[in-house]
Amino acid sequence: MNTASTGLAIETHGLVKTFGDNRAVDGIDLAVAAGTVYGVLGPNGAGKTTAVKMLATLLRPDGGEATVFGHDLVKEAAAVRNRVSMTGQYASVDEDLTGAENLTLLARLVGHRKPAARARAAELLDAFGLSDAAGRQAKKYSGGMRRRLDIAASIIKTPDLLFLDEPTTGLDPRSRNQVWDIVRIIVGQGTTVMLTTQYLDEADHLASRIAVIDHGKVIAEGTPGQLKASVGAGSVHVRLRDADQRPEAERILAKALSTQVRLEADPVALTARVDGSTDEAGAAQLAASALAELATGGITVDDFSLGQPSLDEVFLALTDRTTSPEPKEES
Repeated sequence: MNTASTGLAIETHGLVKTFGDNRAVDGIDLAVAAGTVYGVLGPNGAGKTTAVKMLATLLRPDGGEATVFGHDLVKEAAAVRNRVSMTGQYASVDEDLTGAENLTLLARLVGHRKPAARARAAELLDAFGLSDAAGRQAKKYSGGMRRRLDIAASIIKTPDLLFLDEPTTGLDPRSRNQVWDIVRIIVGQGTTVMLTTQYLDEADHLASRIAVIDHGKVIAEGTPGQLKASVGAGSVHVRLRDADQRPEAERILAKALSTQVRLEADPVALTARVDGSTDEAGAAQLAASALAELATGGITVDDFSLGQPSLDEVFLALTDRTTSPEPKEES
């Protein structure tokens, strides 16, 4: 494989990693275009983190082949490491050092002299909105500030490829948005980002292409729009006036749309996908027919809408599992 000549940052064929009898990564094929955000989704234990660790040369593959910017993952591991950086699920900075001390130390470790190291640290602290906290110990940072400091530490030396493994786990919405903005800036400067995440809206907002991994295999791959279209031309969302009518509404919708109906956490809400073989006009007609059937059945509907399926619905349709935080290690 000559990744460099194809415009790909990452190319894998049949990548495998086993732990005893467990085939954690089972023949993954990936092609990640340079200068993009590539999302990797999957349930707990699907193999996402294991795959990323192999691509970052932290784990040795047991089979298959892979290149990063044309460098063989095994034979040219040192050359790969020279072009990549990784931010894991948990902060890797020294909590007893200040933000400025952390970044200055790392800049010195990658070869900057003292004045240049301090200048680089100050530049990143300013870019990530941390200048006011530069002299504060990292352990006194908020969760969002620590994640920003962690990502800043990953790009002391601007990498060609940045692995972000669950970068916003546990953050509040404002902090997540700040991290998203940072990712966009990094990509705008030419860095390729491989993003693993359990937040489906995160992948939808950031990634140009997404791979869904389950049981160590890629079970779907494409743009967010392509993945959404693969599970249906539309998604019907219904909110009832009376929660007691939901069982009957579920039966009517399932019959009218010839599909399974998902009961939402909200006791008056239901969601159903429209058949993927139906175009948008047909989906609208089916949705209108379903609404009429509900009315005929005496079901009072407070809100009814037809929209494109969400990535959450794609994920559930493909994996038939719910999402939850990733464990520390996959094995």
